[in-house]
This record gives sequence, structure tokens and C-alpha cells, in this order.
Amino acid sequence: MDEAEASEHLWREHVRRRITAERDRDTLARLIEYDADPFEVELYELAADPQTLLIDRAQRRRAGQHERHVRRLKERRSRSDR
Repeated sequence: MDEAEASEHLWREHVRRRITAERDRDTLARLIEYDADPFEVELYELAADPQTLLIDRAQRRRAGQHERHVRRLKERRSRSDR
């Protein structure tokens, strides 16, 4: 595995492990209901931004597609080795 592949692998692992933007948004909304600190409101606005949500979904979709692609390649290899 070269440096670019290793970097991409680490990125995909990070994307899969992190909390979704929707969950961040919902958590911040509950926090603001309890105590509306200006910094928390700013964080909520960033997390609720449609572009932020769209980018998060796209990154997760890309990581999932790649994972499925790699799994199918491994299955094909194992079938051809038989």
C-alpha cells in the first residue's frame, strides 16, 4: 500500500467512526434548549447548515461505496481462486 492509499484508508476509517452531522445538530439543539450560549448557537448554525449536512452525507456515501467495492473485489478473487 503506497502513501496515497494509506491516507485514503485512514480518511475512510475516520469518516465511518465519526458522529453524523445530523446527530451533532440534534445534540447541539438539545443543548441550546437547555442553555443558549452564543458559542453553542454558532456551532449549531454550522452543524445545521444544509451544505454541511450534504457534505457529510456525501463523504459517508463515498466511504461506503468504496468499502462495498473492495468487498466485491475480494469475493471475486476468492471465487476465481477456487
